[in-house]
Amino acid sequence: MTLLEDARAIQTDLVQLRRTLHREPEIGSDLPMTQAKLLAALDGLPLEVTTGAALSSVTAVLRGGRPGPAVLLRSDMDALPVGELSGEPFASQIDGAMHACGHDLHMAILVGVARLLSARRDELPGSIVFMFQPAEEGPGGAEPMIEEGVLDAAGSRAVAAYGLHVSSAHNARGVFSGRRGSLMSASDTIGVTVLGQGGHGSRPHRAKDPIPAACEMVTALSTRVTRAHDIFDPVVITVGSFHAGTAANVIPASAHFDCTVRSFSPEARAKVHQSINEVLTGIAHAHGLEVEIDRRDGYPVTVNDDTEAEFVAATVTDLYGADRYRWMEHPESGSEDFSFVLAAVPGTFVFLGACPPELDPATAPVNHAPQARFDDGVLADGTALLAELAVRRLARAATAADTLPAPRDAEAAPVSSP
Repeated sequence: MTLLEDARAIQTDLVQLRRTLHREPEIGSDLPMTQAKLLAALDGLPLEVTTGAALSSVTAVLRGGRPGPAVLLRSDMDALPVGELSGEPFASQIDGAMHACGHDLHMAILVGVARLLSARRDELPGSIVFMFQPAEEGPGGAEPMIEEGVLDAAGSRAVAAYGLHVSSAHNARGVFSGRRGSLMSASDTIGVTVLGQGGHGSRPHRAKDPIPAACEMVTALSTRVTRAHDIFDPVVITVGSFHAGTAANVIPASAHFDCTVRSFSPEARAKVHQSINEVLTGIAHAHGLEVEIDRRDGYPVTVNDDTEAEFVAATVTDLYGADRYRWMEHPESGSEDFSFVLAAVPGTFVFLGACPPELDPATAPVNHAPQARFDDGVLADGTALLAELAVRRLARAATAADTLPAPRDAEAAPVSSP
C-alpha cells in the first residue's frame, strides 16, 4: 500500500484523536493534558521520546533502518483564549479556551505520520524528528525547543524541516498553498510612553501636554510607512491601544499607546524600527517632551527555501494532482514561530484548506474566530503529504550521497612499476 492509502486507512483514528484534543484545549507553554494525550498516542511506536524542560513539548525521534541524515516535521500544540461558538458536538469543554487555529488537526496529522513511518522504519535511510511544540500563539515555543536541542535531536542537525497549517477559510477544502521566499510576516510590538508635565486644562502653557504629541506620533507613523518604505516590500504599523488622562480638565503627565509592526523581509524589519525611533524621538523633542520606546521583538519573517518550496509543490501535484496546489501571489500578513526553525534549517511551511464543504471559503469564519470550524476530512491528506515529504527528502539525500566522489583515503593506492 502507498502512504496515502495507509493514511486513509487510519483516518477514523485520526479524527478521534483530533476531537479528543479539541475537547480539552490548553493555552501557552504549560500543556500537561495535551502532552499526556500525545504521549499516549505515540506509545508503542519505535520512537525515542523526550519531553521539554522549559515547556510541555514532546520530541520523538524515529531512527531508520539505514544510516542517513535527519528530517524534522513540526506540529504546534496550543489553543487560543477564545470562547468556542462553533456548535460542534465535540466543542471545547474548557471555558475561555478553543482550538480556533486548527492546532488539534496538526497534532493528529503528525501522530499519523509517526504511525505510518514507524511501519516503514526499516526502509528509511536516516531519521525523522517529530517536533510537537507548545506556545505558538505566544509567548513562543520554537526558540525554547531549539535551545533544548530539537534541531539536533537525531544526533546531527536536520537537513530539512517541514510544517503544515490548516485554514478554516480562504482556501478550498483539500487545496494546499505556498510560495517561495517570504511566506508570513514578522511581527513585533512597540509600547510608546510620551512623558510630559501635568497641569490644569485652562492653562496648557504651564504644562507639557503629551496628548497632542502622542496623537501626532500615531498619524506620523502611518505617513512614514508610505514615504520611507518600498511598496513592494511593505510594512504595516497598527496602533491598537491608546491611553491618556483621567478627566476633561486635567492635562496628564503621560500618554501611552501600543502598536504592532508587520514586515515581510529582514531588511524591511530593520528599517521600519529605525524609522519608528526617528519619528517618535523627533516629534517628542519638537514638543519639548521625552519618549520611552519599548520594542518587544516577536516572530521573524517566515521564509521558505526556494528549492524546498518547489519540492513540496511537486510532491502535492504528484500525490493529488495539479489542481490541489496553488502558488500564493502574496505572503500572509499573519506570523508564525516556525520561522525560527526555517532560519536555522532549510525547509518550507505549507497551508491546507480545511473549510467544511457546506461553507463558502470566501465567507467562512476565519482562524482565531470563535465560530471557526475545520473539516477533519483533510487529516489523511495532510498526514500523507508530510510522510511523503520526509521519505522523499531522505531518499534525495541518500541519492546525493551515493553520487559524491569517494574520499581520497578510500581510493586505491597507485601501483608502482617494478
